[in-house]
Amino acid sequence: MAEEIEDFHGVYMLYCLNETCKGKTYIGYTKDPNRRLKQHNMGVKSGGAKKTSLRGPWEMVLIIHGFPNEISALRFEWAWQNPKTSRRLKHVTPKARTEKVYDYNIRVLSEMLHVGPWNRLALSVRWLNSMYRRDFSDDKFPPMHMPICQGPVSCKKTVSTSDTSLLDTGKTLLCVLCARNCSRFELVCCLDPNCQAVTHIRCLAQRFLGSSDHIIPIDGECPACGIRVLWGDLIRRKNGCFTNLI
Repeated sequence: MAEEIEDFHGVYMLYCLNETCKGKTYIGYTKDPNRRLKQHNMGVKSGGAKKTSLRGPWEMVLIIHGFPNEISALRFEWAWQNPKTSRRLKHVTPKARTEKVYDYNIRVLSEMLHVGPWNRLALSVRWLNSMYRRDFSDDKFPPMHMPICQGPVSCKKTVSTSDTSLLDTGKTLLCVLCARNCSRFELVCCLDPNCQAVTHIRCLAQRFLGSSDHIIPIDGECPACGIRVLWGDLIRRKNGCFTNLI
């Protein structure tokens, strides 16, 4: 059964199964991986890309998801497609003559997950087909807060009733850290449905960062209930709530 994920933003890699061009790959962005794969295999007239049209069938073998928004995912997509041009990937050695494109793309990906800003996002590396799985080297294994998953995934766009009631504009919301009013555009809510804590984004970021000189936190504990949460999950939930409430 496919795992359902709310407000899905993913960057995927396709693998060509056509004997005439088998081994070719394609990297793209999607909000709905299952629908996007069908478009690629049906051709450009059905919404697929020109580079994949009439060259299928294609299989989606890997997808990186958990981006907080579309812009963040599109920037990741562009850098993965253009590692020679991206200023963040200048340290990546060029593709070797004997190196397969597929393996080169995996190598580039492993480097991307270790450079900013992506190394601080709550991303998941998901292999959709174990046949194409590659092991990351020990020195380029994804950061500990990025799980490696396996199996199908589907998008789900819903907001829990607790989120909706908590962000009701008729309520006065106070930041649990500074005790000042929070507008619904500057607050984040705890991910625990039984916790009603809200904070300013900046207040919670400073709390999570502590003495670190980074700008974006990785994770931290809710100041009210104490559960440990990933910063990326908080921002994703915030964006999902606003999308459905505005």
